[in-house]
Amino acid sequence: MNQNSRFKTIAIVGKPRYDIAFETHIAVYNWLKDRKYKLLVESKIAAQLNLPNASTIAEIGEQADLVIVIGGDGNMLGMARRLAQYDVPLIGINRGNLGFLTDIAPQTAFEQLYRCLEREEFIIENRFLLEAKIESNGKIIESNNALNEIVVHSSQIAKTIDFEVSIGGKFAFSQRSDGLIISTPTGSTAYSLSAGGPILTPSLNAIALVPMNPHSLSSRPLVIDGDSMISLRFAQYNQPHLVVSCDSQRLLPFSSDERVIVQKSKDSLQLLHLKDYNYFNVLGSKLGWLSKLF
Repeated sequence: MNQNSRFKTIAIVGKPRYDIAFETHIAVYNWLKDRKYKLLVESKIAAQLNLPNASTIAEIGEQADLVIVIGGDGNMLGMARRLAQYDVPLIGINRGNLGFLTDIAPQTAFEQLYRCLEREEFIIENRFLLEAKIESNGKIIESNNALNEIVVHSSQIAKTIDFEVSIGGKFAFSQRSDGLIISTPTGSTAYSLSAGGPILTPSLNAIALVPMNPHSLSSRPLVIDGDSMISLRFAQYNQPHLVVSCDSQRLLPFSSDERVIVQKSKDSLQLLHLKDYNYFNVLGSKLGWLSKLF
């Protein structure tokens, strides 16, 4: 270990989709152990792989200087939501499919970790999260956060809902649709993109509002200031069971007489990349933009 390194305590978290990918956890654990780093391992992973240093997410957040997330973007989303409050940087080794957030390929993991940890060839990028709140009779009854997107929709498939959207306390538009996607720049390449939303570069302070199957040809995605407060009010005749989805990982049920408020969270994700990280290279490789015409 480089004695001057800012990362002395390192945590390993994240569950891969396939058990064979656990080999990466063992290999990374041993590589770090050989270099005398203090290690913390997420409790479930430690139990599954019979590793010491089992730690809760709270302990990891409070004690770790760096968290290595091994898995896919879903793992990174979950960990970002849970660890954002602790102000600890995260780096991802991709054992999933897309890898928009988990930068490091397992084949080059040790070379890239060496560059980050020993030679400190990294940058730290801040990505903001959104917070969704359910308000009933003027009181907040439930809330959760999301790194990618907040989605408001019916609990029944293909059921339209009628609602009004206010931005910054001012009425913006009414809509009849399957719901609304409220996306961060990080989430602009996820569900929002599939629904026809714009791609926002990660450093933008902006939020995209993307209608889901609207009943009007005039409905279009809208990009607004990232510090805006978004409020949704629902028609009383909507079917009773409505849902706020946070990164498709947390569901907050609510009813038509309640209000949904979405705004930037006070917590943010610190995402660590190698210095030669290029967001447009990531976009190109994932979306097939790398071929040149001339």
